[in-house]
Amino acid sequence: MRAKPLETDLKFKNDKIMGDFWGGLASMLVALPSAIAFGVTIYASIGPTYAGLGALAGILGATALGLVSPALGGTNRLITAPCAPAAAVLSAFAIELVQQGVAAPTIVLMLTSLGLVSGVVQLLLGFMGIGSLIKYIPFPVVSGYLTGVGLIIIGSQIPKLLGVPNGTSWWRALIHPETWVWQSITIGAVTAGVMVLAPWVTRVVPAAIFGLIAGVLTYFGLATTDESLLVIEGNKLIIGPLGGTASSMLNAITGRWSEIGDLRLRDIGNLLGTAFTLAVLLSIDTLKTAVVLDALTRSRHDSNRELVAQGLGNVASACAGGMPGAGQMGATLVNLASGGQTRVSGVIEGVLALVAFLALGSFIAWIPVGALAGILIVVGVRMIDRHSLHLLESPWTLLDFIVIAVVVGVAVGYSLIAASGVGVALAMLLFIREQLSSTVIRRKIEGGNRFSKRVRLQEDMKVLEKHGDLSCILELQGSLFFGTKDQLHSALDPELSKRKYIVLDMRRVQSVDVTAVHLLSQIRDSLIERDAMLIFTGVWQTLPNGRNLAEFFDQMELTHMTDHVKVFRDLDDAVEWIEDQILGESINRQADLPPLEFYEIDLFKDHKEETLIDLQASVERRSVAKDEKVYSFGDPGNELYVIRKGLVRVTLPPSRGELVGHHVLTYGRGDFFGGMGFLSEMTRLNDATALEDTELFVLNREQFSRIREEHKRLACELLEAVAKVLAMRLRYADKELMAMQDES
Repeated sequence: MRAKPLETDLKFKNDKIMGDFWGGLASMLVALPSAIAFGVTIYASIGPTYAGLGALAGILGATALGLVSPALGGTNRLITAPCAPAAAVLSAFAIELVQQGVAAPTIVLMLTSLGLVSGVVQLLLGFMGIGSLIKYIPFPVVSGYLTGVGLIIIGSQIPKLLGVPNGTSWWRALIHPETWVWQSITIGAVTAGVMVLAPWVTRVVPAAIFGLIAGVLTYFGLATTDESLLVIEGNKLIIGPLGGTASSMLNAITGRWSEIGDLRLRDIGNLLGTAFTLAVLLSIDTLKTAVVLDALTRSRHDSNRELVAQGLGNVASACAGGMPGAGQMGATLVNLASGGQTRVSGVIEGVLALVAFLALGSFIAWIPVGALAGILIVVGVRMIDRHSLHLLESPWTLLDFIVIAVVVGVAVGYSLIAASGVGVALAMLLFIREQLSSTVIRRKIEGGNRFSKRVRLQEDMKVLEKHGDLSCILELQGSLFFGTKDQLHSALDPELSKRKYIVLDMRRVQSVDVTAVHLLSQIRDSLIERDAMLIFTGVWQTLPNGRNLAEFFDQMELTHMTDHVKVFRDLDDAVEWIEDQILGESINRQADLPPLEFYEIDLFKDHKEETLIDLQASVERRSVAKDEKVYSFGDPGNELYVIRKGLVRVTLPPSRGELVGHHVLTYGRGDFFGGMGFLSEMTRLNDATALEDTELFVLNREQFSRIREEHKRLACELLEAVAKVLAMRLRYADKELMAMQDES
């Protein structure tokens, strides 16, 4: 019974190992010919005799990058190899040096130094955390980039599939069918067809491998009718001989550093700008490939770690005499399609690149170019994001589709790097549009519809209802910035002339810029002219960008230097302060008042004197010090409390992880609390704490039962009075809830 999980784990590990092997093998077959071609392109610019050295530089680059970068990197399945951006920059650099008359050996050394310095720059970019910026690239840009890369891969492989001469563009190849080679087309078509149909038969062996085998077999099948196909020299349909031995490779590694002493400091200075440009291009190329890989595999890569690994890989490649490179899109996607699952597949690719050159050169030489083209065309077609066409179905997503289309157009028509920049710029415009279309006013509440948790007497509540239009609460949300400034001003402007108290609740605000603060300062100044108040709540939060809102407001001189601006931690505190101002009272004033006598309590007055004497005799006088509990959660609910003097706050017990319980209500002089528990005789479900030294009248159930037997009418009237006050409180609570529902 216990062996089954172990067997399953072993099978899973074996599947991973086999997948990485097949993926590494398939990606090597794609990356190695490209690396050789890139190396030849660069070094042939120095002179025809350096083409062989260029081939070795490509192989050494593929080996060093394949061994170092995947082993240290942060992206599964990523294949690092010499790439087109590196070939373009290094070729231009070599041509410029040739035109300046620099000696050929020095140019070779300068090219190597250029790769070395660019690798160091990549290391610095990774250590500085620049790679993390890649995660902010939005999906429409990734989708467009993915589709653009797919189309570029297809376009680059069409001439190879058709067998036309090197350097011919895909559209010229298509309009000149007389240049087509039917054998190459047949091989590529068979390869692509087998690759597409293979998963319907089995998934044990990757489809790309089946397709490659089918392409090779097709080639040799055609060779039975055309003996010229069996000749390797000058055969344009196959990769051809790689050339080179272990000794020539060793000479390439050690030979170029023999003239390091001839390299002057000025020469190093001249290549710094080019090295930085190359490092940025290689980094973007790598991270873009990683983003595409994330989109295809629903994974997440470590951008900074990947940049460090790429930098170390390029340093190692330069030290070995190889050319620099980056995460290569085509080889990576072939690795993915062939079963690669971890970073081990990249290491295997590097090992096999070296083995293939040293031991299997003759075998690799017979692989048809058309077969590789067929594989890459299928990969490119699968990269095209056809689901993005659904964005055309809704006007809300039309602009997102336009972003995708523009990114694809720039990628295909100009360059992938430019497409990235254009896509990010358009995505920023989409973000601003989204912010402009969303409202920054979550809810607007009239003061007469929103009361504090401070329980007021009935007469006070009538006053607050009557003067409710003096205040207005606006709950703000989202981003307050230059784009939403007019919207915020339009919402506040009608309130400035008719409100004495304007409350801005900032709890749900995500960001605030200087333009929004300037507008709030103008609103503050307008209220000062009318002797009105601007009140902020919820400003002590830290915004998602790390900025503390209270400190920012203070820095911008918005919330200080005037008595007409108040800042409260909670909205309820602000509402309570406004109520106190309307009622003309404050906590300090309440503290100076003497304790209420029995006959002054609303709950007990309007009764006969002899009845009140009996009732007062049944009531206990109790003193509670500041911060002392009147009752606690779980205590028996057998007492009714009337406040003669002081304040009592009722809170729910703290939840797990909280230090302070949730504030329910606050009761002041003349109020009673504990009525629900007193009537129902149930245990307390909250805590009651004195906020200051408090004097209470306490009536317990036992004494009330005695009163009910001796003064039935008094008991009924007392219960009726308690029930009326509780009903009134519920009525105001319902009114608040309905107002919030209407405003939401």
